[in-house]
Amino acid sequence: MAYIEVNNHSMLNAGKYTLADGGDQVFDVAVIFAANINYDTEKKEAYLHFNENVQRVLDNADTEIRPLQEKGIKVVLSVLGNHQGAGFANFPSQEAASAFATELSDTVTEYGLDGIDFDDEYAEYGNNGTGQPNDSSFVHLVTALRANMPDKIISLYNIGPAASRLSDGGVDVSSEFDYAWNPYYGTWQVPDIALPKSKLSPAAVEIGGTSQSTTADLARRTVAEGYGVFLTYNLDGTDRSADVSAFTRELYGSDAVHSP
Repeated sequence: MAYIEVNNHSMLNAGKYTLADGGDQVFDVAVIFAANINYDTEKKEAYLHFNENVQRVLDNADTEIRPLQEKGIKVVLSVLGNHQGAGFANFPSQEAASAFATELSDTVTEYGLDGIDFDDEYAEYGNNGTGQPNDSSFVHLVTALRANMPDKIISLYNIGPAASRLSDGGVDVSSEFDYAWNPYYGTWQVPDIALPKSKLSPAAVEIGGTSQSTTADLARRTVAEGYGVFLTYNLDGTDRSADVSAFTRELYGSDAVHSP
């Protein structure tokens, strides 16, 4: 997994790394970071917002997204809070949660994306008169989104009120996620969600920000303990082959090669 801050970096960076042995792409999933869940104070409802950089990536899907998909890399849109009080855990009704799910799935369809990633940070629940987190919101949202896009990726950055509210009224949405990961870079923390190890990343590294020795240790542990996902953040346009090789050597037994 590669989260890419599109305010600063190109999505195409995810396609520039291959394994020296065999030539396979290093990254399987590239995450557009990030769209936002905003709040309309007049309509009193949440809505999906794209800043100018996210909108640029989406509008130029043919040159920013399709080249990755043609290499076999899935492209997922991350959705993040935006300090306005709207979050995944405080929809006032099931209908409101379903309406936001429709916005998400419509975006996936419109721009030919491969899924949605939830990151429940910076919502600042309570701002603009919004409600505090409740137990049903995220359950309704994930249920509706999975119904709308049964074959797409839904992933969870395991942080915030939503991440701890995955069941309500006898409904548990844990199994609806394709992946979940530790949100704390440079550390090991198994996400507290009932998914098989193949769908979890207890390791998380910031490329260029986590030491190569720590990265190698986390990758080694990922293999030793049988987990199937390795999360990276902040892939930029610099040649990071040394940082990337620190985990590919442990995961695949091969160095990584960077192609400009």
